[in-house]
Amino acid sequence: MASTLLELTANIVSSHASVSEMSGEELLQELQKVYSALQKLETVTGETGEEAEVKAPAISLKKAFQPDQVSCMICGKTGMKTLARHLAQVHNMKPGAYRKQFGIPSTQALTAKNFSEARRKMAQERGLADNLAKARAVRAAKIKAKTAAPESAVKAAKAAPKPAKAAAKAKPAATKAAPKTKKA
Repeated sequence: MASTLLELTANIVSSHASVSEMSGEELLQELQKVYSALQKLETVTGETGEEAEVKAPAISLKKAFQPDQVSCMICGKTGMKTLARHLAQVHNMKPGAYRKQFGIPSTQALTAKNFSEARRKMAQERGLADNLAKARAVRAAKIKAKTAAPESAVKAAKAAPKPAKAAAKAKPAATKAAPKTKKA
């Protein structure tokens, strides 16, 4: 459907450009505006008209989430390790909307179980959890130091005498001490 959107956009903008004079930059902006408008129209009409028929899953929930692979319940594509990229690129859908459309619980991961386990083991072997805990502790200490530093600076500023007043008192004395000479 994306190629037809591009064709429609090209036709609309070319007919508009043939009637009115446009610079290269204006032409690019017009292409972007028309393409985004057509995309919005497609999603609006898709939700009301076409997707009402497609609401029924192409594959059952149990078959969609296998240990070695996940399948798309919209189009039935199988053999994927994770669904997030497929949903975004092919169906222009976010995982939350996908879960809502098919009643998938939030406890169900949108990845293959074996894939998730392999990533978890790899992270544990590399000590990523420990590194994350250390980084969080360092960050918390830095934040605490930043909040404590302004408070101690304010207390020190209140306790110390103000140097501006002392300097102001010293200047008049220095100017009185130097005699003024007249030029002839």
